[in-house]
Amino acid sequence: METEEIDKNKIAADIFAEFFEVALHCILYTRRLYPAGVFERRKKYNIPVQICFHPEVSQYVANVVDSVKQLMEQKEMEKVVVVVFNKQLQPVERYIFEVVSPGKKNSEDRFLYQLEQALRAFLLKLNVCDSLLSSLPEDNTWTVQVHTKNSAAERLHDYQIVQDFPWVLADSSETELPTPTLIPLKAVDSDLIKMQLYVEESGFKTGHS
Repeated sequence: METEEIDKNKIAADIFAEFFEVALHCILYTRRLYPAGVFERRKKYNIPVQICFHPEVSQYVANVVDSVKQLMEQKEMEKVVVVVFNKQLQPVERYIFEVVSPGKKNSEDRFLYQLEQALRAFLLKLNVCDSLLSSLPEDNTWTVQVHTKNSAAERLHDYQIVQDFPWVLADSSETELPTPTLIPLKAVDSDLIKMQLYVEESGFKTGHS
């Protein structure tokens, strides 16, 4: 792998990791997965966002983002998914961030202004996605699933031992929604990142099929 490509991968991973961290907090707040009182208002990408300051949540998010960043630097991540479960532990919503390597481009976005604008638009979409989705049932839980290439499994296993942050293989019942509705939110295709974000919503949210 050439040095220029390695540097490009690292920059892309840094940008995505920073964005995904904010986006994850945005989902937690917008879908009311925690009380509003554990969030504080900050400014990212020149827009107000809500960040959860609960220590355990903050640490979990930081560990997830760090792992995602490592995998993306190595071009071993295909997508990262935020999954919301009902109290029966059935998945009811999936927020899918699909990331692929962009094609060769000669963009004039040297200072990443257009990319920042695009990421801001992603967050604005997430802020209003509540109006596109039906209400969640009570007592929800959530997790993050990372879809990787097969070659990443051993690397992630070694990495999690060092970081004491275990990743486990998800069962198909945790990764698939019954009768899902697909809701596209946003896409971007830049020199560094080609990404699309969409939501899958289950045909039921009450725990009854």
